[in-house]
Amino acid sequence: MPGRIEDYAVIGDLQTAALVGRDGSVDWLCLPRFDSGACFAALLGDENNGRWRLAPVAAQTCTSRSYRGDTLVLETRWETPTGTVKVIDFMPQRDRAPDLIRIVEGVSGQVEMGSDLRLRFDYGNIVPWVRRSDGHRIAIAGPDSVWFRSEPPVTLRGEDYSTRADFTVFEGEQVAFVLTWHPSHEKRPRRIDPFKALEQSVAGWEKWSAQCRYQGPWRDAVMRSLITLKALTYAPTGGIVAAATTSLPEEIGGVRNWDYRFSWLRDSTLTLNALVSSGYLEEATAWRDWLLRAVAGDPKDLQIMYGIAGERRLPEFEVPWLPGYEDSAPARVGNAAVDQLQLDVYGEVLDSLHLSRLRGMESEEHAWDLQRTLMEFLESQWREPDEGLWEVRGPRRHFVHSKVMAWVAADRAVRTLEGLPGLGGDAGRWRAMRAEVHDEVCRRGYDAGRNTFTQFYGSDELDAATLLIPQVGFLPPSDPRVVGTVDAVRRELQHGGFVRRYTIGESAVDGLPGSEGAFLACSFWLADALHATGRSQQARELFEALLSIRNDVGLLAEEWDPEAGRQLGNFPQAFSHVGLVNTALALSGAGRAG
Repeated sequence: MPGRIEDYAVIGDLQTAALVGRDGSVDWLCLPRFDSGACFAALLGDENNGRWRLAPVAAQTCTSRSYRGDTLVLETRWETPTGTVKVIDFMPQRDRAPDLIRIVEGVSGQVEMGSDLRLRFDYGNIVPWVRRSDGHRIAIAGPDSVWFRSEPPVTLRGEDYSTRADFTVFEGEQVAFVLTWHPSHEKRPRRIDPFKALEQSVAGWEKWSAQCRYQGPWRDAVMRSLITLKALTYAPTGGIVAAATTSLPEEIGGVRNWDYRFSWLRDSTLTLNALVSSGYLEEATAWRDWLLRAVAGDPKDLQIMYGIAGERRLPEFEVPWLPGYEDSAPARVGNAAVDQLQLDVYGEVLDSLHLSRLRGMESEEHAWDLQRTLMEFLESQWREPDEGLWEVRGPRRHFVHSKVMAWVAADRAVRTLEGLPGLGGDAGRWRAMRAEVHDEVCRRGYDAGRNTFTQFYGSDELDAATLLIPQVGFLPPSDPRVVGTVDAVRRELQHGGFVRRYTIGESAVDGLPGSEGAFLACSFWLADALHATGRSQQARELFEALLSIRNDVGLLAEEWDPEAGRQLGNFPQAFSHVGLVNTALALSGAGRAG
């Protein structure tokens, strides 16, 4: 069975990512892209759905593990009765073909090691045909092929539809295993030197990490989150996936299992702020350019998410041969929320582009034309109900956060024209829209009796997204309605010291059975709101509590189950790590400008 979600570490090559467990097993890897079919899918099933375990024969869980400095190179250490061994796992940034490299290094004594490679293409469904050629084992099925070798060579054998090896490593010795994916119709991939690749990978990551401008009290946590965000970036386009996985549950045994290997527009503003404020203008610019390409076209066709290269079709289907993580069925590929109406994304797009200008990014020639077209469409649509940022699968409603973000869209458009009046556009009309939206939200989305903004017009329920009201500038943090909303969210949505997204249960709007954990991004938002409303000590205490639930290598999933004391949801989650970076920046006095 797979380990707990927090038992995994991530490695990657900026085009895909693998999850490595504390037992030395790679239980998740999609090749050649984040959104490709998995060749290791034990994470959502068992070893027969594909995995690669490399560990001492006599040991199960490692003694310790860590990343090598500020890199994405993972080092896992086992101390056994006969000696100590280290396994170094990484994926070098690719020339063309993706490589997964695992180097076994003898630290002391001698250790008997075992490698069990079980390749299963198409999310654990297809057992490949394996043959030998030129020192490799080659696994082929349909369009996929994987070339596997060791250096120096160890004896490989086929057994029980797997490729196995048993060998002994002595102090000072190194044995490298290289797994390379390649289109099956092409000639053999270029042979990579695993030891040179390690040196280059470490040097590359160290050079990248040295650009970080943040030097505050939480630098290690911030740096690890930034590295994680970089790891979730699809380098060819600049798109950032929400997570490296699909179908990790928000409730163990439940049905809230979604595919997060795509790029959401609403992450854009928070991601841009985290990257630019930390010194990563190049990545932020690439993300901005991905955003512009993805949303180009008729504004009525704007989607809430896109594929990592800007693909629009992300059909959702179930994978019946996978039982799901800890029997949390169904396992899903694709995401049907792509077809939802979520009006907040218009505000997030315009806010992102406004922020990019404030941060000094070089302007893109057609960016304003696109923004003006989006605004003209939003003017006619903002009064409509929608599914909201939480992608509810129930009826459309007038969600307060969606309306607030419509206000943000109008506000950023007006402010852009005030700063650059020659661009063209009807600032007067957009000011009128801004005022109308503001008045309606304060009148219909605010419960005066409880002194809080609600989830949607006429609702008694709360929504943690209303914590963003002061952050986006809709109302100042000192406004009593903002303070009251923060207090109400703490009182009614608190879950084990953290924050739920909204009320769960019979009154929930999401149209789904079951429950879920505390949502970590929302918990970071609460820390931000507490700090903004003058309660910085409480904000720091909450932030430190959030840092304490990271796993041993500093990673966060989407949610936290305070009762079971474990992480939930897809992993590692970009939204959680963006929240960590932005809260650290805010508490250190380096929050967003504009």
